[in-house]
Amino acid sequence: MTNHVHLLLEPSVKEGIGNMMQSLGRRYVRYINQTYKRTGTLWEGRFKSSLVSKDKYLLACARYIELNPVRAKMVSDPKDYPWSSFGFRAEGRPDELLDEDSVYKGLGKTPKERQSNYKKCFERSIPDEEMNFIRNATQKGGIFGSKEFFDKVAKLVRRDVTLKPRGRPRKSL
Repeated sequence: MTNHVHLLLEPSVKEGIGNMMQSLGRRYVRYINQTYKRTGTLWEGRFKSSLVSKDKYLLACARYIELNPVRAKMVSDPKDYPWSSFGFRAEGRPDELLDEDSVYKGLGKTPKERQSNYKKCFERSIPDEEMNFIRNATQKGGIFGSKEFFDKVAKLVRRDVTLKPRGRPRKSL
């Protein structure tokens, strides 16, 4: 995108994504500052992340990301955006940075079947409720998944993981 990037990543180690983003940020800022003879920071703030369950929610998140350039009117079709995984997933274009996750592999037995079924996910628009759920989870560092997934994560971390409104709770009357 022109002012942000979306990444759908699965870390191989506990702090993998945070460490990768820190390293990427440092290297990119250094590159931009050297290339354009500038100094100072480049980013507005820390990266935002959310936990996504490996099921229909992962596919919904991928669809949200790959339709972002279409919503922004940068392209009319997700296949036309060069920095998208759509070409890899829907058309079988090779990309050494990407791999087939288990959810994608579950879309069919053959690459052609997976590609066809992935394209079908894009035949309908994203419902407003789903779009808001994804945006809210991302902006607030929440979880994108089913109630069962929320409960599983809450049990694992031994605390409530539902998103609460910001600020002090309102006094009841």
